[in-house]
Amino acid sequence: MTPQTKQNTKRTDSPETLKNRILKHSKALFIVCLVLSFFCSPPVALFAGIAFALVFGTPMAAFSKRWSKRLLQYVVVGLGFGMNLHSSLAAGRDGMIFTIVSVAGVLLAGFLIGRLLGISKKSSYLISVGTAICGGSAIAAVSPVIKADDDDISLSLATIFILNAVALFVFPPIGRALELTQHQFGTWAAIAIHDTSSVVGAGMAYGEEALLTATTIKLTRALWIIPVAFVSALLFRHKGTRVQIPWFILLFVAAMIINTYLPVPLWLGNMVKGASHALLSITLFLIGSTLSIAVVKNTGIKPLVEGIILWVIVSVASLLAIM
Repeated sequence: MTPQTKQNTKRTDSPETLKNRILKHSKALFIVCLVLSFFCSPPVALFAGIAFALVFGTPMAAFSKRWSKRLLQYVVVGLGFGMNLHSSLAAGRDGMIFTIVSVAGVLLAGFLIGRLLGISKKSSYLISVGTAICGGSAIAAVSPVIKADDDDISLSLATIFILNAVALFVFPPIGRALELTQHQFGTWAAIAIHDTSSVVGAGMAYGEEALLTATTIKLTRALWIIPVAFVSALLFRHKGTRVQIPWFILLFVAAMIINTYLPVPLWLGNMVKGASHALLSITLFLIGSTLSIAVVKNTGIKPLVEGIILWVIVSVASLLAIM
């Protein structure tokens, strides 16, 4: 064996080369982990997605962002087949006042905090909207209305997703420590947690009644996307923009009506509900996989500070009101 051959062999067996080989095949590994997440609980799936992004980056970023949004809508509609309309309306009625007060209060507080911290107007507004209504869905609906650029959108989404990940893990233990009832926790989670996926995941971890309450109140709250988007167009004075209406919420209501008034077989309803829970785990893995180190660094400290302050205000105020 010649010295050159030995050198090539050594280079091939080096740790750096091995790491490059692993990164080269990260897409295949990503697909394997995505399939395995189907069999995990939602919190574990989210943690696995974040861990994958931190180690390997985000090999399929466009795929993850596109399909996490679609699958979340499918999950919500599927969960509607496991809910009774009369029970859902009763569960959501008590949370209506909290929703109105929190949405208006967070938007006002976000405006003041954004100005105090010197954050760009659009970034601050998107973070406030995401905190006040339903996280990434609200940001996605409002951003084209105010014509936010990619930096504004990525900053706000990254901030919201980081706080969502924290909330999914810390809220259920806090609820148990405070001995919150299923209904109390569901109401609190729906108001204090940004994104619908994390609300559903936290409610599911706490109990069936908490899941019902949290999902219903959260989706009622998500309807505020429509008036807020119209108001946003007036505030930022852009003409010719279109408001993206969250049609999946109407399909969720239709699913509840079907499940309440039509003779849907029990086995079919349970199957759809079970599939929705499994799809939620896949959705959370995809969301977690988009939180790479680069995305976290790009958020900067000020938008994250605003997001944390707003989150603490909403969490503490709603918890005190509920208790």
